[in-house]
Amino acid sequence: MKLTLIPFALALAALSLFSGSASAANQHKDYIEGPFTEGTQVTQQCIECHEDHAIDFMKSSHWTWELEQKLPGRTVKRGKKNSINNFCTSISGNEPRCTSCHAGYGWKDNNFDFTDMTKVDCLVCHDTTGTYVKDPVGAGEPLAKVNLERVAQNVGAPVRDNCGSCHFYGGGGDAVKHGDLDSSMSYPDKATDVHMDTDGNDFQCQACHTTEQHQITGNAMGVSPGGLDHIGCENCHENTPHKSKRINTHTATLACQTCHIPFFAKNEPTKLSWDWSSAGEDRPELKDKYGKKTFQKKKGNFVWGKMVEPTYAWFNGSADAYMAGDKMDPSQVTKLTYPLGDIKDPKAKIYPFKVHKGKQIYDKKHDIFITAKTFGEGGYWSEFDWDLAAKLGMQANETMVKKGLEYSGEYGFAATEMWWRINHMVSPKEEALKCNDCHKKGTRMNWQALGYEGDPMINKQGIRHVN
Repeated sequence: MKLTLIPFALALAALSLFSGSASAANQHKDYIEGPFTEGTQVTQQCIECHEDHAIDFMKSSHWTWELEQKLPGRTVKRGKKNSINNFCTSISGNEPRCTSCHAGYGWKDNNFDFTDMTKVDCLVCHDTTGTYVKDPVGAGEPLAKVNLERVAQNVGAPVRDNCGSCHFYGGGGDAVKHGDLDSSMSYPDKATDVHMDTDGNDFQCQACHTTEQHQITGNAMGVSPGGLDHIGCENCHENTPHKSKRINTHTATLACQTCHIPFFAKNEPTKLSWDWSSAGEDRPELKDKYGKKTFQKKKGNFVWGKMVEPTYAWFNGSADAYMAGDKMDPSQVTKLTYPLGDIKDPKAKIYPFKVHKGKQIYDKKHDIFITAKTFGEGGYWSEFDWDLAAKLGMQANETMVKKGLEYSGEYGFAATEMWWRINHMVSPKEEALKCNDCHKKGTRMNWQALGYEGDPMINKQGIRHVN
């Protein structure tokens, strides 16, 4: 594909700074002195020289876990901090487990001080030793075995492993949430991702997720559906990059990802559905052909997939979401996050998505989804008591408390969906979708669901059919 020169030159400049395995650009042995017993002690020394960096970082959604954004008809503050998902439902009451991926130290409950600069975790993004690991149930604190002095003395620019320490393992395991982000993206081959191929382009995350003053571009639809993206293939590639004029006409209607990411979860299986309603049943734990558990007593039933064909939908750059306390209809599938746009929308293109299906707990009297406490004392995973888990989780949810929405004492389970846009795992051009994958006898596109009468090539409707 032809590249425009200026953006690509910028990408190459970024690569010159961030390519290869993590290495300390500036040894800090002369500036950092331990020993350290906790992360905040390291940060106290970091901010002696880098206070301005900490101030910038504390303005980012990586710190706040929320972002002011526009949804249809309302402006909200939304993020991991207050969103409801169909994995473990929310962080409310589960902070020590969920905030193990927060770029800070000590977020144990609603009393966490977001103004305390010493709580910023500099090391999780800047470790170059590969030895920095957070305690998975420690509210963001590092494991006790980590040599904090060694890590702090060997900091440098982030590489994929730094970003991936959280983004590859969201949802409690490798490849669980995103589908196009997992451990195979640390050192991928060309078949996995042509941009991050370690023997080829070897892009680091910052090549696309450009960063200034610790503000990183890009937002995941699952937590920031109304966030501005600022990332697109057109940042480096021309709008009409193909030799074929016929193929180039498709770029008005199809996102580049639609043809160039024919599969996601190429190497590691990703979770496709989670049914909480079967949790608590006393029956054997089961595994599928990938070796993944399909039933656990404490979590219910799962479905996993590998080499998954995306779901395709119109997307105009904006999305909508269910917010905590919104009314829902238990007889319908509630879309917790979903793309906006349709065939009549001139700004919309057809994009690929992972759709994660869920069945999760809701309040039968209030018709709202419950943020259940699953982890820790009184949590479902220890007590197997949904009433207690619902009560404690809702009491810990600041949004629900402010709205006066206490748990009614009656619960059920209702179907949900979360839509996750697919952007990574770009295949080599030889493996991109061909005409007959979608047209004629091709089965890729559900033309009726996209608003067409049928295959537009056969019906000669043109690329976009508007009534």
